[in-house]
Amino acid sequence: MSGKTNLAIFDLDGTLFDTRRVNYLSYREALLPFGVDLDFDYFARECNGKHYKTFIPVLLRSAGNDDSEISEMTEKVHEKKKNCYPKFLHETNPNAHLFSVIRLIRHEYSIALVTTASRKNCMEILGFHKNAELFDLILTAENVKNKKPDPEGFLKAMEHFCASAENTMIFEDSAEGLLAAERTGATTFAVRGFA
Repeated sequence: MSGKTNLAIFDLDGTLFDTRRVNYLSYREALLPFGVDLDFDYFARECNGKHYKTFIPVLLRSAGNDDSEISEMTEKVHEKKKNCYPKFLHETNPNAHLFSVIRLIRHEYSIALVTTASRKNCMEILGFHKNAELFDLILTAENVKNKKPDPEGFLKAMEHFCASAENTMIFEDSAEGLLAAERTGATTFAVRGFA
């Protein structure tokens, strides 16, 4: 344990990185074989920041896919999306100001990343931008049973560092993520876009 009593937790998609384009292009490619031609505006409005099991079944049903096969198709789409992701990483945009904040507070705060993204895609984007070493703990979709707006991921990070809600701050962008953050009792900051 580091001896630090303060904890700062950051979300990945939409908070540390603008990943709308990389996620959109990856999902679009993965969905095409199932008869879904995904529109960017629809994706940004209805899908971005949400867990894949929430929106992929809706898209598959809208294209007339058999209801009895939706669950299996959803997993196939998600696997294909994860495999497409690396080739579109050049479409990602890091939140330079937030990364500056992380570098400035590292001596006082433990730094955690909590995301609903897969570990594979999370580590790929951090590796691409060469900033994985900034995080003392990384929790991904594989580390939790309950996705945001459930606070499980944030609470696990707080427990890992023995950090109280009073000593924790969380940075999030999505409605689900902000609700999850607020449910921990920690100080919550809403990230509203970045250049």
